[in-house]
Amino acid sequence: MSRKLAITETVSMAFTTLKSNRLRSLLTMLGIVIGNASVITLVGVGRGAQNLAKNQLSNLGANVLFVVPGNNDTRRRGVAFPKNLVLEDAYAIAEQVPTVKRVAPQITSNEVVQFGSRSSTSSISGITPNFLPVRSFDISNGRFVNEQDIKSARNVIVIGPDLKKKLFPYSQGIGKNIRVKDQSFQVIGIMSPKGAVFGNNQDENAYIPISTMVSRLTGRDPTYGISLSFISVEAKNEKSTRAAKFQITNLLRQRHKINRDDDFAVRSQKDALQIVSTITGGLTLMLAAIGGVSLLVGGIGIMNIMLVSVSERTEEIGLRKALGAQSSDVLKQFLVESLILASLGGVIGTSVGLGTVAAVSILTPLPASIGMGTIITTVTLSGSIGLIFGVLPARRAAKLDPIVALRSL
Repeated sequence: MSRKLAITETVSMAFTTLKSNRLRSLLTMLGIVIGNASVITLVGVGRGAQNLAKNQLSNLGANVLFVVPGNNDTRRRGVAFPKNLVLEDAYAIAEQVPTVKRVAPQITSNEVVQFGSRSSTSSISGITPNFLPVRSFDISNGRFVNEQDIKSARNVIVIGPDLKKKLFPYSQGIGKNIRVKDQSFQVIGIMSPKGAVFGNNQDENAYIPISTMVSRLTGRDPTYGISLSFISVEAKNEKSTRAAKFQITNLLRQRHKINRDDDFAVRSQKDALQIVSTITGGLTLMLAAIGGVSLLVGGIGIMNIMLVSVSERTEEIGLRKALGAQSSDVLKQFLVESLILASLGGVIGTSVGLGTVAAVSILTPLPASIGMGTIITTVTLSGSIGLIFGVLPARRAAKLDPIVALRSL
């Protein structure tokens, strides 16, 4: 019972001492508050970046593989991509790869789209009807490109909802004629909202039959024929994605007569997610480390102030020891004061950090979030810093000779 009372008295004395120096205590806590708030905020923003990347990748479609021209080395060096990924490759994948459900070849070009006095630079894609199910897009009004449009190379176009707002702010737009380059296209459908992927707003894109794209806008390559920007491939299910990637790679190697380096690359959602997770995970760790430095600086601030406090309270320490206080009691009191400063600063800093994370999530597109584990770890770390950096001042106070201390009275 006496031991419990002694701990209670120590805590009570520590609070009394800190209250008597309110301004200094608040300034000491400020370093810990800033450190905790920085860790919580920066980790929350880092996780928000991860969540945003995952959400955008999920918009690409389920169980989807992307076959793109050029290998990894080509893309790293930033040279022009080869044009040897052709429409016949897409047909071969659809016919000869058993793990593939659907194939959607695509030719993409940035063009100016006009209606009357309104215009917008948009990504125009030549596609097939399979584009809709493979990429998990939907139509909100009108219809999508069909097989008859492909066969007849009709001048029809389907536009995204944001492009529709730019060109037709006061009407539905269906049935209107818009111009792309020197060609007139009839609007037959409006896409449902899809959102952005890595900075590309898919809701500003437009889609026309792939045959129309070749005959009216891009033309054929004299060497390869109908060159594609990429091919979207839907595997039969998630388990068959890896097998589909392997089979597509082997098929294209045979078709392109490759002996050494591939002139194409096959990417999966999982590959992209892994790369993004690695990058954003490293970013989150870096941001947490920056916040950790702030926390460390706060701990050093506590140690400095407590050392000053020891020198100022020499008489008090000497008097307590003369009245029978043990060195362990003095040590305990200074450690408790450090712990209170660090813990209170940790709680306040965590609250500020959580508020900032919530504000970022509400006011920006970044879905910032923080886990309970991170919160507990940060508060525990700030308390531990208080104990660690309070040890030196506490030991110095405990070792004071009462006779020497009382001489300064």
